[in-house]
Amino acid sequence: MNKETLIEVHNRVKPYIHKTPVLTSELINEMVGAQVYFKCENFQKMGAFKMRGAANAILSLSNEERSKGVVTHSSGNFAQALSLAAKKMGVKAYIVMPKNAPQVKKNAVKTYQGEIIECDSNPIAREEMAAEVQKETGATFIHPSNDDAVIYGQGTAAMELLEAYPDLDYIFSPVGGGGLIAGTALAAKYFSNHCKVIGGEPKNADDAYRSLISGKIEVNDQVNTIADGLRTFLGDRNFPIIKKYVHQIIRVEEDEIVEAMKFIWERMKIIIEPSSAVAFAALLKNKSEFKNKNIGVILSGGNVDVENLPF
Repeated sequence: MNKETLIEVHNRVKPYIHKTPVLTSELINEMVGAQVYFKCENFQKMGAFKMRGAANAILSLSNEERSKGVVTHSSGNFAQALSLAAKKMGVKAYIVMPKNAPQVKKNAVKTYQGEIIECDSNPIAREEMAAEVQKETGATFIHPSNDDAVIYGQGTAAMELLEAYPDLDYIFSPVGGGGLIAGTALAAKYFSNHCKVIGGEPKNADDAYRSLISGKIEVNDQVNTIADGLRTFLGDRNFPIIKKYVHQIIRVEEDEIVEAMKFIWERMKIIIEPSSAVAFAALLKNKSEFKNKNIGVILSGGNVDVENLPF
């Protein structure tokens, strides 16, 4: 992986994604005591950054592979992203989703013509069902976060942010499965001389925080967090990148996530989901450390169930 690879990936996915806006707020700058730039992936196609990785993963396949379709397991945003990217490219998408996945997310997958195969709500059941679909159909399995093409695709969000604001000192990213923060860390390495990447993670699902300390992939016994997009674990493709290039991970409490989410809804007038609020919550929690700095925050998505808001 080098700078040229990321530029190539960006050029490849450009026709399939939005170049999302970067927003600022004087009130937030005053409150944090820094210049904060929000990269609004909540305005991305299908409402989250995952469209970037999904598009790049399908575009990286041969024509023969594409003709047999793609399969993934996801209860949320990647399910929607892969379905939409596949639809745009005329590729069949098989989506393994837990039976208890939110109906709003199942509906979105159907809208994008993804074929849903239901499974029990645990990681092993997901993987087994995806393997079965793969075997039956010959479709290529694409992991939501632990896949090189996906990681590079996700890195294009931070790449765009750094092209617009090359003097950023830090970029904050949420951490779930690790695809976004790994891609962000690569973008910071190749498109900035000094920008450090910081992860925000729910304290109730702090496997990445613990993994950085122990030096090996840790998992959570319980993942009782409102940030439903961050309940997944790191993988062997993204963890080495995170270990090498991520500066620090800050853990946040559930009420801090809700407050950060509410604040952005109220003050910036934009919709973000709880997982998205985690990165901003991490900045708010430790704001004294980042005084007078230039800070990017990736607002990762806006797919929220408006019937079921936490505030």
